[in-house]
Amino acid sequence: MGDYRTTKPEEIWKKIRDGEITEPTAGMCGGYAQANLVILPKKYAEDFKKFAERNPKPCPILEIMDGSPLVHDMGEGANIVTDIPRYFIYKNGVKVDEVTDASEYWQDDFVGFLIGCSFSFEEALLQAGIDVRHISMGRNVPMYKTNIECEKAGVFEGPLVCSMRPMTPENAKKAAEITEKFPNVHGGPVHMGDPEKIGIKDIDHPDYGDPVEIREGEIPVFWACGVTPQAAIERAKPPIVITHAPGHMFITNVKNAELNDYLEKKKQGTKSL
Repeated sequence: MGDYRTTKPEEIWKKIRDGEITEPTAGMCGGYAQANLVILPKKYAEDFKKFAERNPKPCPILEIMDGSPLVHDMGEGANIVTDIPRYFIYKNGVKVDEVTDASEYWQDDFVGFLIGCSFSFEEALLQAGIDVRHISMGRNVPMYKTNIECEKAGVFEGPLVCSMRPMTPENAKKAAEITEKFPNVHGGPVHMGDPEKIGIKDIDHPDYGDPVEIREGEIPVFWACGVTPQAAIERAKPPIVITHAPGHMFITNVKNAELNDYLEKKKQGTKSL
């Protein structure tokens, strides 16, 4: 993986568009928030919006793009079907393709959702001296389907998906205090310790992403994850959906430090689709 920690988002969008970057985005563009993606037909958009609003921990909405792939609030000049390193294409709930440019699948009646991502709070963990294992190992973050069910909305229901970062109990406590301050990018952990308590049978075989080393004296710490909509899509089976490939995010040009205040102000003028 290249070192893009100090690269600006606009430069990353261009490198992705040009095919220079196809890898996971963890650690890229230090200071800038990252986002998950869901694109689906307008017929399903209101149900999905309600699903996200009823499950704000895994699905905090950052921006909705109705009828156009162009980003505005989270990155003027960016395009959600060309500026993410890798996409999954689902048809009737089944992943049928994996592409680095989703332009050919875009339809005029599509609605896109950018959803907060835990990569956004990792910078704060690193600054506190907490090792973020998938970054230090150069891997994608491990993600798991759990036995925690999300609240249903219309056709959308499914298990909460969690991302996992191993750390000492002391650092886990510190990480919880840090991430609670990031409610629009999943907030604090949903579980610490025994994975089986949330339905994870084998911590070394994540459902998405890569396994990481858990060292002696460390515990797994789980955060709600923006891959949760993909599990709901598998159950709802819309005719077509475009998502980011897990770990391959849209990098916004909004700073992590400013994201929460920005979104709180934006909520004052929220409109329905």
